[in-house]
Amino acid sequence: MSKNKWTDMIIELQSLAQAGLTYGRDDFDLERYARIRDIAAEMMSDITDIPKEKVRDLFCGDSGYQTPKIDTRAAIFKDGRILLVHERNGFWSLPGGWCELFLSVSENTVKEVREETGLSAEVDSVIAIHDRERHNTPHYAYGVCKIFTLCHVTGGSFEKNIETTGFDWFAEDDLPPLAVAKNSEEQVRMCFEAYRAGDEGKVRFD
Repeated sequence: MSKNKWTDMIIELQSLAQAGLTYGRDDFDLERYARIRDIAAEMMSDITDIPKEKVRDLFCGDSGYQTPKIDTRAAIFKDGRILLVHERNGFWSLPGGWCELFLSVSENTVKEVREETGLSAEVDSVIAIHDRERHNTPHYAYGVCKIFTLCHVTGGSFEKNIETTGFDWFAEDDLPPLAVAKNSEEQVRMCFEAYRAGDEGKVRFD
């Protein structure tokens, strides 16, 4: 059995245990669900070599019925080139990040653009809604729903921040090394297609 198959089974085991902890009423059953969740975390730590405590924070940090996390990504163009931010690890990505509590997808997208580039932006339309597991690597221990939006800049200039060291504009045939955990080449090219299609573009979703 492949490593990804084992990981998928562990994720499902954790999800079932979390649902049991949420909806269970019997104290003995709750104790069993908690133990199953602990076992799932130990298994995930062993198979990924991630420290057990970090697995618990990422894998077992939620309460309630387990649902995917939301990640927003902004596609901004100028003269046919796309804006990418330079991360501190040397790779490039579309501005974006986890959708925060009390922020809509649009509001979160604008916030991430401002924090990572210093630019003010507005969201024009949704490009795609992706299940991360179908498009990005490496395999995560939790589900992620990635929402790509087409945006335009209204002002601003780069500001020093803790996440990026700068940004630049790239042609489709001259893309830099990408942070594939956040955006693959396929996804960046998808954004170019949406930009060229304009109002006639259709939202892509899994």
